[in-house]
Parts: sequence; C-alpha cells; structure tokens
Amino acid sequence: MLQKRVIPCLLLHKGGLYKTEKFKKPTYIGDPINAIKIFNEKEVDELMFLDIDATILHKEPNYKMIEDIAGECFMPLCYGGGVKNIEQMKKIYALGVEKISLSSQAILNPPLIGEAAGIFGSQSVMVTIDVKKDFWGKTKVFIHNGKTNTKLNPIEFVTIVERLGAGEIVINSIDNDGMMNGYDIELLKALKAVLNVPLIALGGAGKMEHIKEVFEQANVDAVACGSLFVYQGPLKGVLISYPPYEQIQTLLDGGTHL
Repeated sequence: MLQKRVIPCLLLHKGGLYKTEKFKKPTYIGDPINAIKIFNEKEVDELMFLDIDATILHKEPNYKMIEDIAGECFMPLCYGGGVKNIEQMKKIYALGVEKISLSSQAILNPPLIGEAAGIFGSQSVMVTIDVKKDFWGKTKVFIHNGKTNTKLNPIEFVTIVERLGAGEIVINSIDNDGMMNGYDIELLKALKAVLNVPLIALGGAGKMEHIKEVFEQANVDAVACGSLFVYQGPLKGVLISYPPYEQIQTLLDGGTHL
C-alpha cells in the first residue's frame, strides 16, 4: 500500500450515489454497490462514504445500507453521516466499518471525539471539517451541508480536534467541491503546519496533476477525490474509475506519466 493514500469519496443521497458542486446540485451517479465492485477490481487504497442526508433530516445512519456496503467492500472503509453517539458507532463498527467520520457532532458535541477515541482507538475516529469563505472572504468551519457558519477558524479548530483524540482529519473545501480546479493549497499548508495527525485533502481534484500538486506543495498525508473518479471528460459523463497502482506510484515519485 502506498504511504500516500488516494481515496475515492462517495456521497450517499436518497439511497443512491450522488456528486455535488459546492455542496449543491446533487447529480445521480449510480448504485453504491456497483461502484464498490468497480473499486474492488481497481485495488483502491480505501473508500470513504459520506451520507449527506442523515444529519440534515435528523435520521439515524442507514444501517442496512452500511451493512451492504461493508459486506461488498474489500478495502478499508470509512463512513460518515448522522453519527451522534457511541451506541451508533458501536453498531457501525460491528457491521465491518474500520473508520467513522464525525462532522457536525465534532462541533456540537466535541467530547464525543475523545470518548470515541478512548473506546475504539484514535485510528478508528476521523473528523471531517467542511470549510468555505464567508461573506468577508475569511475561511470558516461550516456544518449542516454548508448551511450553518460556526464562525470557527479552521486552523484553530483542527488543533482542538487533534487534542481531543481524532486519528485523522479531513478538510473538505465547499468552495472547491465538484469544481475540479484543484485543492486549496494555501489553507492545507497552514493546517499541515499545526497538525501532528494525518491530514486528508478533499474537494477540488479534476486531474492527476492536482493530486501531485497537493502532495508536493502542502505535504498532506492523503487525498480524497469525488469528481475525478466518477466523471469522464469535460461534459462529465459518468464513468467510475481509479488509476492503476503504477500510475499513482509514478506520479508520487515525481514522474511525468499521468
């Protein structure tokens, strides 16, 4: 397995697989199980599934769907969406999920991070932080699918999350989501400078060069990609894909074969 990970991030919405742009305009991509079968064949590092409905609709995680996904998935699996307490986390881990991502609850109930890390281990507890620029152009932490501005500074907040026991932190750029124009390199550099736990960049990848840039310039530990692995070409035709191991290795070793 690569030291630097490249992780497909898939969004669950209305029971299917969707892709968004700036957390809006959800576009149907296909069936989650069919996507997993493709990624199994491609020998993906790991998979991340985020349910974008559960928290907004005040629903429990869809345990049946999680069970189906985990049962089909041959690689490490992370799930996030609607997780509010330890009992829910126990159920999800028991279904075969290796990591759980906390998002809104990391802000609304920060002690849950430490409690979960103490029970399940930090390596199993991830925090996904959604960020975007506010009216004044300042990058802030948002929750509820980008609708609520917490006014929190992400650079300050990640240090709190790390101190509470999160094993990994995902920074999800709402402004870059689905735009396929590259990652927010400067923000990621600033975050990486204050963190000791792995940092995962999410939001913005449109070509393999973007992955190379964010690894080299921001020194992140992993990248997560949505559009890059579900769309093909400028018209965004749906095609689930993942580059061969050798292609990623060449890319990260400084090669030019993309």
